[in-house]
Amino acid sequence: MSQDPKQNPLTPMFSIDVSASPSQDPTAQGEDTNTLLASLMRRMIAEQEKSNQLLAGLLEQAQNQQKQRGADLQRWKEANPELAEQCREAAEILGKVQNEFLSSVTDEVTYNEDALVDSDYMLQEFVDRFGPRLAHLNGVLQVVSQLAAPKDDS
Repeated sequence: MSQDPKQNPLTPMFSIDVSASPSQDPTAQGEDTNTLLASLMRRMIAEQEKSNQLLAGLLEQAQNQQKQRGADLQRWKEANPELAEQCREAAEILGKVQNEFLSSVTDEVTYNEDALVDSDYMLQEFVDRFGPRLAHLNGVLQVVSQLAAPKDDS
């Protein structure tokens, strides 16, 4: 059932032989397969070791950056002790404000549960009303807390 190439303009460019090749010795083919598998496993292990080394390098770099930031922050606190103390006091006050704000948010959610669940408009109004203030308050509180001096236990 061969086709004439003139009748079929789409002739294959490549041909692949998928027929089974006869093996002279079945044990030789098994040994070749085992050798191939062992080689592949060695390559996989080598690549995994490279990956582990890269991850260790990234971890070390991140730790160094964190140590540097901590040292810079500590130097700032030592250079500005009054401001660091004011930041600590402000962080305590803002923490109380945040708690009150969160209390009003949870009260609002509890009171309007059905409306928030049933209405996309009400949910969007709720998010618009509380979302930006909560996000900004959290951001300010985070900055002030990081700059705050540790509390004296005396």
